[in-house]
This record gives sequence, structure tokens and C-alpha cells, in this order.
Amino acid sequence: MSVRQHWFKLQEFLLRFAASGLFPARWIYNVPAKPALEQPTGRPDTIEIVSHCWNYSHLLRYQLQSLIDNAPSDLQITHTVFYSDQDKETVALLRSVESGSSETIEWNFIALPTEDLLRRAIGRNMAAKNTRADWIWFTDCDLIFGAETFSSLKEALTGQDSILVFPGTVSRTSLLSQEDEMLHGDKFSAEDCLNRDCVKQHTFEKATGPVQIVRGDIAREYGYCEQLDCYQQPKERWVKTYEDRTFRWLLGTHGQAVEVDDVGIIRHVEKGRYNKSSSLPKLRKANRRLKDKLLAR
Repeated sequence: MSVRQHWFKLQEFLLRFAASGLFPARWIYNVPAKPALEQPTGRPDTIEIVSHCWNYSHLLRYQLQSLIDNAPSDLQITHTVFYSDQDKETVALLRSVESGSSETIEWNFIALPTEDLLRRAIGRNMAAKNTRADWIWFTDCDLIFGAETFSSLKEALTGQDSILVFPGTVSRTSLLSQEDEMLHGDKFSAEDCLNRDCVKQHTFEKATGPVQIVRGDIAREYGYCEQLDCYQQPKERWVKTYEDRTFRWLLGTHGQAVEVDDVGIIRHVEKGRYNKSSSLPKLRKANRRLKDKLLAR
């Protein structure tokens, strides 16, 4: 490991403590002056959705379908998906979708080197700096949209004075095993996923993971952890990330919960990003199953 790599590793370690609230980000970084705007926003016309996909084409299919089936009539959506050409199933899925057309959906599929894809902050920062949308939603490819998602989101964002918001409540499946029929084939719809008996309501307390919605002008100015070199370095594997927490620290807020209807998340035990020859995925899956059982009580 080079001296430079050692520094990035140390910087990432130190940022975990800083982002826990040890001191405000404004002491050393260029960050928004306040987490709330003096002038609330108007009614949004454009929203960009940003996903990453690596070996999750079976989940991304549901997201793409849910967007097509529930495309808004009064809101322009740009759907940005970062992927790798090495992921042949995802490539085939995206090619089949982009040939279609929709008046309110713009497809923006971007291939990255696999090592860049595996560090989500790289793609998210690229999308943030280049977005033309009023708001940008950083999400994961296992999140799906429903009939009322975009109408309620537009209403929630109208007059919003927070620079970071998130859906307070979503529907989530229980942890689906690799053998679950919902994760195979194409005979199920996104709506079918949310009509299963295993679906329960989940409350988020902060903007994290698939529920980070940021003002477009804030994203364009500050990017996504752009100033932190350690979070803009390629990775050989998709490790557990801490960018979400650091991003909130930079913005100076955990985000404002808003009511967005019909948002769903497909939870799954098998993680496509892990090295299947390693014993670590088995431990992680066992841990996820145990946590799921405890939280379900």
C-alpha cells in the first residue's frame, strides 16, 4: 500500500469521528451556511433520481418498471443509473429500457469503470455536479415507486425550506432469500412486491442510504463529498460506506422528514456486491437475518 493510500485510509477513519459531531464541518470545509433556506422553494418541475447497480439487475428491473408504470404527467424525471460494462445482465436490461420512450422520463445510463462504480460517492458526486434538476434523489436500485409517489413528492417539496429531505415512512419487505421467486424471472410487477404479506412500514429518522433528496443548487455547488479525497477514490470491492453520514455532516443536517406516498424497498439477504468466494458474506447474511428477526418482534 502506497503512502497516498495510507493517507486516504487514515482520512476516512478520522472522518468517521468528525462526522459523529466532534466538530462542525464548516471549521475546515466549504459547506452551506445554513441547513435551511431563507426563501422556501417553489413548485419543482424537475427531479433527478440516481441509482448504482452492480449485479442487482433483478432488483433494478423493478425500479425501472415502477418508474415507467407510474411516470408523472406534470414532473420531468431524469433517471441516472451508474453501471459497469462487466455486469452483462444489467447492460442488457438497460439497453432494453432505453429503447422505449416517455414524455416525462429521460434515461441517463452511465457506464463507469467497475472500481469507480464500487465507490458510490464518485458517481453521486458526478451526478450532483452535473444535475439540471430542481432536486436530486440519491437512492439504491432496490427502491421502487408507486402510483402516488411523485404527486406526493412534488407537494412535499413545494415551499420546502430544508436543503435535505427524505421520505419519513416507506414500505419494506422482510429479508428475501436468494431462492425467493420474487427475485427471479419477470412474471411479477413492482406492485406485486408491495402487496406481499411480508411488507411492513418502516420509519427513517435521517436521510440515509436510498432516501437522500437534496436541493439541486446545493448539489451543484457542493457535490457529494467532493472535497473529501478519500471518498473519491476507486475501490476494488464494495465495502461498507460511511459517505451518507459524512454527507449529512457537511450539509449540517440530518434532513427533514417529508410525506412521500407509495415508496417501497425490496430487502434481500444475498448481496451481489460481495465476493462469493469469501466466508465474510455468510457471516453478513447471518447477521442480517438475526437483526431482521429481532426487529420484527
